Amino acid sequence: MKKIKKPLIAIFIIANLYVILCGGLYFFQDNLIFHPQQLPQEYAFDFDGDYKEVWVDAPDGARLNGLHFTVTNPKGVILYHHGNAGSLAQWGQIAQPFVQKGYAVIIMDYRQYGKSGGALTEPALYDDSLLWYAFAKAQYPTTPITSYGRSLGTTFATYVASKQEVSKLVLETPFYSILDEAQSRFSILPVERLLNYRLPTYSFINEVTAPITVIHGTEDSVVAYEHGKALYDSITTTTKTFVTVPGGDHNNLSEFEAYQKATATLFE
Repeated sequence: MKKIKKPLIAIFIIANLYVILCGGLYFFQDNLIFHPQQLPQEYAFDFDGDYKEVWVDAPDGARLNGLHFTVTNPKGVILYHHGNAGSLAQWGQIAQPFVQKGYAVIIMDYRQYGKSGGALTEPALYDDSLLWYAFAKAQYPTTPITSYGRSLGTTFATYVASKQEVSKLVLETPFYSILDEAQSRFSILPVERLLNYRLPTYSFINEVTAPITVIHGTEDSVVAYEHGKALYDSITTTTKTFVTVPGGDHNNLSEFEAYQKATATLFE
């Protein structure tokens, strides 16, 4: 009898652990995907160059915060969708290299990031990305707009480029979909049933008519290089370029010559 009980106890423990893992993924998925830094409304940004704090109002009443870096007679406008952590307090710095090349930059905080409010949902994030495109177009009606995305932001950058006219789409460390990322990390769990988010970049990318550049480091410890390559391989258009950054990780691509050469060519 004791010999029978031991396997039953082991099965019971394993089953309970499995249920706990499923519950943890389901109830804490927002915390796993999004890592916002919230800022007080009176927070004062401090960056070099000419810039101003801007706001966009969503139809549901959410106020969305952004930064608009300006230059005289810009070569183009970069609509920058940042990664899943932090806020504009850090991400605003990303504008500097583009501004130095003569480009205006508009970079926004997602809902619940920085000073931005509103409920964080996938449909709302897509709608917000189009609001920011409309804002950029209103400021620069005849200037070419580049939709640029990094990590989490690559989905929204791709969505914008699939719906609106852009001069180019640039994706830095992109993923195929957030579902694909979750399945690669939690392969034993029924992720498709548990995850509320899909972020299916692959389903938008072939609606993009502008040239597409994908940049990915071979040592990316957050989004595997193979995942970015899989997204690139799914693109059916011939106007696409894949830039491999040997040795590059997720957050340091700008330190590598391959990245520097690629962006120098993209933003001459």
